[in-house]
Amino acid sequence: QVQLVESGGGLVQSGGSLRLSCAASKSISSLYRMGWYRQAAGKQRESVALSVTGGSTTYADSVKGRFTISRDNAKNTVYLQMNSLKPEDTAVYYCNALQYGSGTYWGQGTQVTVSS
Repeated sequence: QVQLVESGGGLVQSGGSLRLSCAASKSISSLYRMGWYRQAAGKQRESVALSVTGGSTTYADSVKGRFTISRDNAKNTVYLQMNSLKPEDTAVYYCNALQYGSGTYWGQGTQVTVSS
């Protein structure tokens, strides 16, 4: 089992920045992949940024060049730095952990609202 707790969401003006944090209950180095997803009202949940442990990082086309996923293994925390935010980035953002043989885990979500 892995518990994930997100923080850092809020209300920001268009063009602003936010940094989301996801604290995991176990070593993130032991997990295959960490990532961030988002779900806007009335839409399906979508992948935003994925980070394979010791491997590649991928971003949704809509956030490339604006969002950055990073890890602090010592703190078992994953971050999502979001710059140049747009109103269409408004959504609930979820942290996700994938561990082979154990399953996938989700945080409770944190709301990000970007005003125009």
